Amino acid sequence: MPAMTKTVLLVDDEKDLLSTLAFNLRKTGYTVRQAASGSQAMSELVRVPLPDLVILDLQLPDFSGLEVCRRIRADQRTKAMGILMLTAKGDEIDRVVGFEMGADDYMVKPFSVRELMLRIQALLRRTTPQLEEQQKQEIHFGLLRIDPDGCRVWVENNEVQLTALEFKLLTTLLERRGRLQTRDVLLNDVWGIHSYVQSRTVDVHIKRLREKLNSAGDYIETMRGMGYRFKDTP
Repeated sequence: MPAMTKTVLLVDDEKDLLSTLAFNLRKTGYTVRQAASGSQAMSELVRVPLPDLVILDLQLPDFSGLEVCRRIRADQRTKAMGILMLTAKGDEIDRVVGFEMGADDYMVKPFSVRELMLRIQALLRRTTPQLEEQQKQEIHFGLLRIDPDGCRVWVENNEVQLTALEFKLLTTLLERRGRLQTRDVLLNDVWGIHSYVQSRTVDVHIKRLREKLNSAGDYIETMRGMGYRFKDTP
């Protein structure tokens, strides 16, 4: 039984096939997300948590599965993600092109659902360690994605420009999520123990940080008369 945290993104415009695959995957214990076009697939790929595996049809109504595959491999955040292509095209040249674009496996329709499930398990065993190694360098929380080494922050895949102090304030709150942080603690740990700034400064910076984070700003809660707390779950 796979871990419940494993998420599979199904990309196909055949509704009956999507329903069948989703049913079998959920029955086996996977979390399933679905897309019926290339553009929908790209929208799903910016949502967190990221899928662990994409099952991708080649023939989609807007742009091809090969283009989706190319974009997945071109994105630093998703390049280690497992990709299994499902298609009615079984010619050798089609398989070769699929693998050249970065697919990990390839199945031709019609196919055995049991064989597909076995291939998914095998593929996840190979790709999950790579994906986890890549993603552990970043912090994901709901709409937020944070690159600690690069001091960069994204909200729903849109990069947000923070000052160094705002970045430190955000990461400090996030690292201590679910716990109250008084203004004095924040002044000490973010501004520095020798800083001679007023506690009102914390409120001003929190307000500015929330505005910059837009919809993710709601993750920072005000504890009246006490301080601030970052939500423990998105």
